[in-house]
Amino acid sequence: MEELLHIHKTFEKVIAIATSVQHKEFEGCVFKQCDFSNSNFSHNTFIDCEFIDCNLSLLQVGNTSLQSVSFQNCKLLGIQFQSCTDFLFQVNFEECILDYASFANKKMPKTKFVSCSMKEVTFIGTNLTSAVFDHCNLENAIFNETQLAGADFTTAVHYKINPEFNPMKKAKFAISGIMGLLEQYDITIE
Repeated sequence: MEELLHIHKTFEKVIAIATSVQHKEFEGCVFKQCDFSNSNFSHNTFIDCEFIDCNLSLLQVGNTSLQSVSFQNCKLLGIQFQSCTDFLFQVNFEECILDYASFANKKMPKTKFVSCSMKEVTFIGTNLTSAVFDHCNLENAIFNETQLAGADFTTAVHYKINPEFNPMKKAKFAISGIMGLLEQYDITIE
């Protein structure tokens, strides 16, 4: 990954723990079974890239551009996505571990989270209009001033969202998860 520009390349089983890869551009690239945990990927650009079966835990992504990037079966513990560049920010996650990640103040309409562990993820000031949380565990996730209009939580579990502080017009919830919307009222539903 020494070159500045990488187009339509596949990086497989690259182990680069606690290293620095900065000021590079990746377009149409695929990363398979790579371990970049505790590394610094600040100031990079990823366009139409896929990460599959990768460990990206505690990856630093300051001023990194993620444009149409998908993550499948990846470990993304503690990544501070809010430090990514806002311009054209678009990500999707499937079967990922996103525990302790932060998406504060990101614009993420229509983002798909499918079968993800999202324990203690931060969504403060995030725009999640029409986002989908399909079979996701949102245990202790923080939603505050989060735009949730049209978001789909019908198969999500363990969420606690205060409707008074999170606009959620036309959001979808299953009856079984209704307590996650009413917890702050300290009421009992039988």
